[in-house]
Amino acid sequence: MKNIIILLLTFSFVFANAQDAIKNVIVETYYISDANDATDTTGGKIEPGYNAYRIYIQLKPGCKLLSLYGDINHALKISSTSDFFNNTDYGKTFGKDFTKSNYNKNTVALDTWLTLGQTTKKASSTYFGVLKSQDTDGSFIGGENNDGGSEEISTGLLINNDPAAGIPITEADGMDTLLNVESNWISHGFIDFISGEDSTIFGSVKVGSEFISNDAFLFNTGVMGVNPDSNQVLVAQLTTKGEISFELNVQVFDPGTDQSFSSFYVAQGNDTINESEKTITKVSPLLKYPADCGCNDPNFLEYSKQFVCFSEGSCKTRVILGCMDPTACNYNPDANFNVQSLCCYPGLCYDRDLSLACPSEGELILHLDVYPNPAASQVTIQTTSYIDNKESKYVVYNYFGNVILEKDLGIVNGKITDVLGLSDFEPGIYLVRLYAGSASDSRMFIKN
Repeated sequence: MKNIIILLLTFSFVFANAQDAIKNVIVETYYISDANDATDTTGGKIEPGYNAYRIYIQLKPGCKLLSLYGDINHALKISSTSDFFNNTDYGKTFGKDFTKSNYNKNTVALDTWLTLGQTTKKASSTYFGVLKSQDTDGSFIGGENNDGGSEEISTGLLINNDPAAGIPITEADGMDTLLNVESNWISHGFIDFISGEDSTIFGSVKVGSEFISNDAFLFNTGVMGVNPDSNQVLVAQLTTKGEISFELNVQVFDPGTDQSFSSFYVAQGNDTINESEKTITKVSPLLKYPADCGCNDPNFLEYSKQFVCFSEGSCKTRVILGCMDPTACNYNPDANFNVQSLCCYPGLCYDRDLSLACPSEGELILHLDVYPNPAASQVTIQTTSYIDNKESKYVVYNYFGNVILEKDLGIVNGKITDVLGLSDFEPGIYLVRLYAGSASDSRMFIKN
């Protein structure tokens, strides 16, 4: 019995998710443009109702984000059902390239860009993205801090307090300082090397609604979130009137892994280990938005780790573990998930007692059923035996192996049923074992 329990615990562990470095991906509605913002023409006109979304990747504490990328096997995809807004005045491709004073101008703070945490250039203070709900140092964005745009609106722009965007950015701008500033920024696939122009959705040269690349990256020496416990790292600001979707791929430094390998997490594909290149690639369905929904309960056959959220009615067939090999002596016709190490054969029962797992070898089948299980007041003990001229009996043992009850059944040739009352039984686990000559079969039941 001990071996069976260990086996099942080991099998359950296979179903459990390993502790990934990617804990969550958060899409925050940062701001919603209004009629005041639409008056500005200096930075390129933005209509009312544009949503500025900020995308955060939450890492396991202690991990650092090294890169955002697309390669030949894993495309970097960012799209919307409508065009993205890019400010034509002081807009940037990367959040790290804004100065603090840039954000005071017209609608610059609504520009579309990528980053790895950082939202300003290095100066007296370097700022990093933080969820508005975790921003405790006030705001230098919008309202009295804004120049009012081309129409010089007296109240300044970016003052909309639409509750759909949460905390107004005039109260919390989602930026805070961080002492450890990352360095060695390298990018590829966004800005043209010769012209210096960005014609992707992150630049203002060409208006667009989609970015898909198998040859692009943004890299630095590694960044953690402003709050190390939650460790949420800003990777993008996307401003559009449409519905956004994305598939991100990232490189992560995880101090809890083998440092001779580089760790990558991708939105689509397969988990792989490349020994020659010393890379570990793992699929994280969190990196795809909107997330795939379906059966996310591993106790059902329809389960897939690709499902981040549950879809009503998706889990239909509960997993029944067992031996599905018809040649095994303990073949289970009701099982729908084969566990080969549960299968027993003459001479091979994986260090378990063959007499417990299977009937005796030879002509007969000796079979025992005990139901209901768990039970309250009584159980039905049903025995089937075709062993000629052999006395049969069943014995009930408690959890400690002590005999609680023994009943002779005589010579059984076929099926008999006996009802066992449980009024004198203490709540707990019991074992019923049926004997017929040298053969035996057993079942456990629980008394509530």
